[in-house]
Amino acid sequence: MSAILNITDSFKNFIANLNTGRDKQASGDYYLLAFTDAQWSVVYRTSWMGRKVVDIPAKDATRKWREWAAEVDQIALIEETEKRLRLPQKVKLALQQSRLFGGAGIYFSIEGDDPELPLDPSTVKEGSLSFVTVFPKGVLVAGDIELDPMSEDYGLPQWYEVSGAESGRTRIHRSRLAIFTGNDVLSPQELTGQNQGWGDSVLQAAYQAVRNADATASNIASLVYEAKVDVLQIPDLGNIMANPRHRELLAERVELSAQLKGNNGMLVIDGAETYSQKAYNFAGLPDISYQALQAVSGAADIPVTRFLGQSPAGLTSTGESDLKNYYDSVNSMQTLTITPALRRLDDVLVRSALGSVPDDVSYEWASLWQMTDAEKSKISKETAETIQILVNTNLFPEDALAEASANLLNEHSILPGFELTDPDRDNERELDEVDL
Repeated sequence: MSAILNITDSFKNFIANLNTGRDKQASGDYYLLAFTDAQWSVVYRTSWMGRKVVDIPAKDATRKWREWAAEVDQIALIEETEKRLRLPQKVKLALQQSRLFGGAGIYFSIEGDDPELPLDPSTVKEGSLSFVTVFPKGVLVAGDIELDPMSEDYGLPQWYEVSGAESGRTRIHRSRLAIFTGNDVLSPQELTGQNQGWGDSVLQAAYQAVRNADATASNIASLVYEAKVDVLQIPDLGNIMANPRHRELLAERVELSAQLKGNNGMLVIDGAETYSQKAYNFAGLPDISYQALQAVSGAADIPVTRFLGQSPAGLTSTGESDLKNYYDSVNSMQTLTITPALRRLDDVLVRSALGSVPDDVSYEWASLWQMTDAEKSKISKETAETIQILVNTNLFPEDALAEASANLLNEHSILPGFELTDPDRDNERELDEVDL
């Protein structure tokens, strides 16, 4: 009677030893490496690859910043407020800290408001936004989780707490913070203690790739010292090494021979001894190193050309598709992560700058893709031709078409800063000058 084998789940092949007890791969498994914030900080400060994994997307997401759409004077006031608060730098720092530690928050202080109370943006007065401060996870401790399933903040902390040397512990309502959470954790109930209410460090998933690449580079560097090894064969070496006095004399003798060889390029040895050199072959090591760096690039979702700052390889390769895909990824971060996080802060910022929030005030993230001179020239030519065609149709009022054309030229940065003059305003100015 033949034996009955019970096979449950997965594919097995007993002849080839696939997924059986004799398959080495079958013993592999995944496990979570638990790191503290201090350990992540060490990785960031000592590994250039770890630092780039954290920094590059954060810097790219904020370096071009955003473009406001509003009246010219309104844009100037909003941008001046951003400049006073150093908001682009603060957002970059918050992104860096959240990517490294798994979370960070930007607190925006409003004159006369109690930070423990929920924020009512409609009460924000012009010029009342005092400052913004970035707190990393660890300094900013998440409080009780919102458990009301009907709340828009369900599953999020109701409040946060920050400690100061002089002020002690200060509780801050969540509505007064722009929260960034690093990599999302799809099962937040797994996060407890100091990690509760936050996310994972981006280095959590990339750690193995970063460590392997660093280890590969270190081992290759060590091999450089072994690139050429001198081999000296000494008769009866075993007996010599057994006698302490003989070992001492041998060490002195070898050291003297090395000095003679280094100074004079000549090695003096006994006639019974033989001398040779062995050189290490480094062929293939560059490929191994590059493969390790590619693994880090893939784990960080950053193209190798951007990660290493090098030109793309291959005769026909330009790297444009890689960069465009990466810029799309950065834009996704801006749209799905940064914009929602800054929603309340932006509301407060505009009210503080203008005194209210006009309906026509909005912004877009500036494009990271930089056009070539040929592309700019082509767009300028096509834009001018489009305007000329519209003028020739005589379908639109001259004033409306002139304003639309000016906006179009500004949008494409063809005539940056170009503004139409108001004839009535010019006439009034001329009359005033005459009256004077």
